[in-house]
Amino acid sequence: MAGRPSGAEMLSAYRLHEHIVAPARAVSDPVRLLIGVALVEALYAAAMALTDAMLDPLPGVWTEGYYYGTTRLGLIAQLFSFVLLGAAVVLAAKILQRREALGLFGIGPGWRQMRQVTLAVLGLFLLTELLPPYWNTDGIVVSGLFSWIALMPVTLAALLTQVGAEELFYRGYVQSQIAARFNSPWVWLTVPNLLFAYAHWDSAAPLNDAIQYVVWAFCFGVAASDLTARTGNLGAAAGFHLANNIYAFMFFGDEGMDDSGLALFLFPSDGGEEYGTYAEGAPLDWLNASFAVELGFVLLMWLAARVAVRR
Repeated sequence: MAGRPSGAEMLSAYRLHEHIVAPARAVSDPVRLLIGVALVEALYAAAMALTDAMLDPLPGVWTEGYYYGTTRLGLIAQLFSFVLLGAAVVLAAKILQRREALGLFGIGPGWRQMRQVTLAVLGLFLLTELLPPYWNTDGIVVSGLFSWIALMPVTLAALLTQVGAEELFYRGYVQSQIAARFNSPWVWLTVPNLLFAYAHWDSAAPLNDAIQYVVWAFCFGVAASDLTARTGNLGAAAGFHLANNIYAFMFFGDEGMDDSGLALFLFPSDGGEEYGTYAEGAPLDWLNASFAVELGFVLLMWLAARVAVRR
């Protein structure tokens, strides 16, 4: 193994990965995995189409909150709908790889590690907010403090449903199946997160923003995959993902814009596009200083998670 590009030290750091990879070794055919990914997407799309049909008779003010995430209950319902993705993953893995649902989660103190990582990464976010430079608070409003607090347990459960389903798919299923076939971490750290990044492509966004989001998602996914391999279960990766989404959904948003329904602090919005302006035909400038800082913060989040689980 010494001559492999992964290196002996990397393989040693990932020795617990076998806990989540072992159940995948019985059926590790890449063609079956490709079919499995397609089946997950098809089942999830069918489930969402059925959901759309059920929501169609409801008043538009209700469905708008669900589809665009502009209300508390609407966004919570949208996040809970990710249980359909989780169910699709479990079904596809059972049919094509004969894997049991628990085997997709791995072995180890997953719940404890999830709590540790969630608190550590949220602590990093808090520390960042306490340090300069500070937000411009002109026009900012506090949106329903008491309802925000009252709904917090439900909100956290909804966010955990969303991140849990995504981690189950990309790390619990795709990553472990690839690792069962290919020993090199460079393969199973990369391929699942190309899929994860592609899922975050936003064709409606300006090209700069879309590229930045995809690159950010890829780096974020690699960090989550690394945590999964180091711990042998999805707990740390789910905590890493959950802390990020708690911060992104629950604290700051633009008033009236997509996914702002759960935000405590709302910045004023002119009602236009939620993305920055970008002149068509202008040269690409996606790799700039501010974006480099965002990628650097993903590295800090990963280090905080590493310290929390001490792996």
